[in-house]
Amino acid sequence: MRLLLVEDDQMLGESMVASLSRHGYTVDWVQQGMGVELLVKTESFTAMILDLTLPDTDGIEVLKKVRQAKLSLPVMILTARDDIEDRVEGLDGGADDYMVKPLRSKSCWHAFG
Repeated sequence: MRLLLVEDDQMLGESMVASLSRHGYTVDWVQQGMGVELLVKTESFTAMILDLTLPDTDGIEVLKKVRQAKLSLPVMILTARDDIEDRVEGLDGGADDYMVKPLRSKSCWHAFG
């Protein structure tokens, strides 16, 4: 399975790519939200893991653009934003799941299996 990881944190991104790769996933990693809509329109991904706090745009805006494009790509938000309002906004905005950093379980990657 090919995943798109949208995460700006270098250390976390490298760790996630390594971990997901060990579990048999192919991971394309981008560190900015701009251009993600075009990327998911032109490439084939099984799912997207999306951070909300990006250097160039808010992840919710990225999610809205993906959903407005009528793409059925499953999206899991992975963010440090843990307020109930943020979770509601993310899920109402079209995310399929919402997880808060730091991750506490190694089994979370099986959500895509």
